[in-house]
Amino acid sequence: MPQDTFLLTVLINLLGVAGIVVWHLQGRSRPNERLVTQIVFFLAMTVTLVFARIVPFRFDAPHLDSSGSLTVLAKILWWTHLCWATIGFVRIYIVLDGRPREARLIQDLLVAIVYLGVLLSVMAFVFGVPIGTLLATSGVFAIILGLALQNTLGDVFSGIALTLGRPYTIGDWILLPDATEGRVVASNWRSTYLLTSAHNLVVMPNSVLAKQGLTNVSKPDETHQIVLAVRIVPTHAPAFIQKVMLEALSSCNSIVQEPPSSVSLIGIDASAIDVQLYFRVMNPGQRSSARNDVIDLVYRHCNANGLVFARPLGTQVFQDSEIAVPKTSALALLRSIALFSDLSEGEREQLSAGAVEKKIAAGEELLAKGSVSGRILLIGEGVVLLRDQGEIVARLAPGDMLGARGVLAGQPESHQALTLTPATLYEIEKATFDNLVTGRAGLVEDLARRVEHHGSQNVSGSPLPIKSDGTRADLVHAIRTMLGGN
Repeated sequence: MPQDTFLLTVLINLLGVAGIVVWHLQGRSRPNERLVTQIVFFLAMTVTLVFARIVPFRFDAPHLDSSGSLTVLAKILWWTHLCWATIGFVRIYIVLDGRPREARLIQDLLVAIVYLGVLLSVMAFVFGVPIGTLLATSGVFAIILGLALQNTLGDVFSGIALTLGRPYTIGDWILLPDATEGRVVASNWRSTYLLTSAHNLVVMPNSVLAKQGLTNVSKPDETHQIVLAVRIVPTHAPAFIQKVMLEALSSCNSIVQEPPSSVSLIGIDASAIDVQLYFRVMNPGQRSSARNDVIDLVYRHCNANGLVFARPLGTQVFQDSEIAVPKTSALALLRSIALFSDLSEGEREQLSAGAVEKKIAAGEELLAKGSVSGRILLIGEGVVLLRDQGEIVARLAPGDMLGARGVLAGQPESHQALTLTPATLYEIEKATFDNLVTGRAGLVEDLARRVEHHGSQNVSGSPLPIKSDGTRADLVHAIRTMLGGN
C-alpha cells in the first residue's frame, strides 16, 4: 500500500475512534449536538476515504498485513458512523405531535431496520459474506422459528397494533365481553395488565385483546353513567312519580349534577309503573357508593311522598286491595335520625308534639350563614342546599335536619341553608328541648355523645360538624347551658 494511502487509512481510523469518544461524552441529553458531531465526523471520514481510494460499499479481499486490517477497520467505522447518523435523524425528526408512544414505536422499528441493514452491509462489503445464501438459509430458519413462536409473535404484533391504534391508555377503565373490568396499570408488547375492583391483577395477552371488542369506560372522560330500575305502585300520577325521583337524584351528594340526571317512565300496568333513573359518577370506582346513596335517597323520598314500591315481576301473592301508603310525620323523622336514637318513644312523642309543620317554596332561605338557630328543622319533603360563598357544599334530603348547631351548642351556622325544591319542614323550638332535658344530666350526656360522634360525619340524619376549640366536657357544658341545665 502506498505511503499516502496508508496515512489516510490511519487518519480514517483515528477520526472514527475520535467520533465515538466525542459522541459518548456529549450524553443522551444533547441529541442535536450528537447528530451534528456524527455528521461532521462522517463527512470527514467520507472525504478521507475518497482520497484514499477506498470504496466502503465494495468488497476487496484484504491483504494479511497491518494495512489490510486498517482498511477493514476503516470500513467498519465508516458504516458505524453512517448508522449512528441515520439513527440521529430518526430520533429527532420522526415525531408525531401529541402521540409520543406511537412515535417512539415507529422510531424503534426504523432503528432496528437501520441496524439490520448496516450489519448485513458490513458482512457483505467488508467480510465478503454471501448475503443471498445467508438470507435464504435464515429465511428457512425464520419460518421454523415463526411456527414455533407463533403465539408469542402474535402477541407482539398485536401489541404493536394496539399501541398504534390506542384504544386505551394506562389508567383507563376497560370492559371486556366476558364482563371482566379493570383499570389498565401496565402494557407491553406481549400483555396488558388490568387491576380489577376486587384488587386482582388480570393478565390479558395482546392477541386476545386485538381479536375481541372492548369498551373503554374512561373515554371520552372519566364520568360514568349508571341506570337504576325502580317499580312504583300506581297510587299517584306518573308525572308526580317522575318529580319525586328527580328530587331524589338532585339531593344526592355523590353523583354528578351537571349535566343533570334524568328519569324515564318505561312502562305501566295495573300493578306498577316502571321507572329508570339515569345518573353519572365522577369515575367508575364510585359506582357502588353512588348506587347505595341513590337507593337510600329514593327510599326516603318515596316514604316522604307516600309512594309504595311494587313487588317484583312474576311474584304470585295475594294482597289486599287497600295499599298501605307511608305517611311522613315529625315522629317518624325523629325515629330515623341517629341523634335522637337514645330517646325513649315517650320522649320522641314529647318532641314531636311541639313540632310545627311548614310548607316552604323553592329558593327560600332557611338559615343564614353565621346565625345562631333557635329551632331544629326536620326535612319531611323536598331538597335543601347548604352553600358557602356561592358554592354548594352539601344536599340534604328527607330525614336530614338543620339547626342542631345553634339549639344544642349555641354555635353559629357554618353554611347558608336554602330550599332547592318546594319542601315540607317540621320546626321544633329550643324551648321544647329545655322542657325535655331539665334536670336530666344523663340525657344531656347522651345528646353530647351523639353530636360528637355523628357531627363529624356527613351521614343521613346527622347534623353538620360542630366546630369547637374545647374538649368534650366543654361541649357537654355548652349543651347543658343552652338547654337550661345547671
